[in-house]
Amino acid sequence: MNKIKPRTLSGFMELSPRRQLQFDRIRDTLAQVYRLYGFGPLDTPAVEAAEVLLAKGGGETEKQIYRFTKGDSDLALRFDLTVPLAKYAALYYNELAFPFRRYQIGKVYRGERAQRGRFREFYQADIDIVGDGKLDILNEAEIPSVIYRAFTSLGLQRFKIRVNNRKVLGGLFDQMGLGEKSGDVMRTVDKLEKIGPEKTAGILTGELGMAEKDAQELLTLLQAKDPMAALAPYQGQNPLLDQGMEELAAVTRYMEDFGVPASHFMIDLTIARGLDYYTGTVYETVMLDHPEIGSICSGGRYDNLAEYYTDKQLPGVGISIGLTRLFYVLEEQGMLNDQPAPAPADALLIPMTADLGPAAALATQLRGQGLRVQLYTEQKKFKAKMAYADKIGVPYVLFLGEDEIAAGAVSIKDMQSGQQKTLPLDQAAAFVRQGLAAQADGKPIKESCSSQSSNRS
Repeated sequence: MNKIKPRTLSGFMELSPRRQLQFDRIRDTLAQVYRLYGFGPLDTPAVEAAEVLLAKGGGETEKQIYRFTKGDSDLALRFDLTVPLAKYAALYYNELAFPFRRYQIGKVYRGERAQRGRFREFYQADIDIVGDGKLDILNEAEIPSVIYRAFTSLGLQRFKIRVNNRKVLGGLFDQMGLGEKSGDVMRTVDKLEKIGPEKTAGILTGELGMAEKDAQELLTLLQAKDPMAALAPYQGQNPLLDQGMEELAAVTRYMEDFGVPASHFMIDLTIARGLDYYTGTVYETVMLDHPEIGSICSGGRYDNLAEYYTDKQLPGVGISIGLTRLFYVLEEQGMLNDQPAPAPADALLIPMTADLGPAAALATQLRGQGLRVQLYTEQKKFKAKMAYADKIGVPYVLFLGEDEIAAGAVSIKDMQSGQQKTLPLDQAAAFVRQGLAAQADGKPIKESCSSQSSNRS
């Protein structure tokens, strides 16, 4: 029989057990933070009817989506977690309590060209607050608090949340006679940091037909160091602009009350978010020491989440963290914390007798006390057993032989220090837990790497 060469498709990430444990630690930290703010978990299907996923899609979305047929069904893999949320809110509207706060951490799929740090299958970690008819602006100020707590809980310190309001841009463009091209101008502005002022001006004056003077005026305004002061001369001339400025001032004022220090956020008028469904506050979060990475968390306010599925007005605000991409970047930069060494168990229990009953009973007892214990039952030489313990990175190895059984004790070896001692069975769990706590070194991300050059903005 011909053997098929095993391979993983380009753009799909597979991790070693140790790296998967590191990934899970980051994912679990985010879930824990989300729950602190009263967000409940949601898990929607990875496969949906294509018409449901593409209701507000088309264009690039339709090109990137994984779409297939099964019998007479036209199906597609979800490409984000927001559209499935919209469907869910419309479908279960009568059963939900509003405002509806949900978090979802799951895989999404996009058939775009795989490249460094860009994947076709990847995890997103989302939160959204959905209102019924109305949604208070205070929710837009609380979302950055979740971002701040999430990243500091992971161990990141050198990041900044950049905030803007789409109404500010929309009103400003109207005032400058660009109303009909507002969407195109907004998408162009959103690329300013990536392509630079010169290329941005070229698109504005070339493809979009702006006068050179107007384009320069717009770019100067958008890059002002004090955005609110720069906008002041335009105030009082356009209701949408005035509303946007008022909302932006309110959001940034309340952010500090929600625990986001001024050092970690800024108003940035170039933040537009390319997606058309954002209608108010928008956010992007960047790592200050790695600006080339781009946004590691983005989102914003949308006034009608489920307009393609229901006549109910369901405004919302939310953000998404590209978890797979963030993990890839952190690993590439050497910022993942290896302490304690990721292992599938806290202890490996090796029986030293032919009768495995006492060892099985001890493993059950220790698990009942909250320890992750793996029982090694393979009939191999002692050296092979210890090599296995080394390979999986387990911090402690427990030996249970005739002498230990007779004494009601167990021998415990600390694999990090090499020291070994024999303790009564009722002290074993506490000893291992104490050692694990001493070995633990902070958060999933190394603070020493993320807090360098702290004087830079």
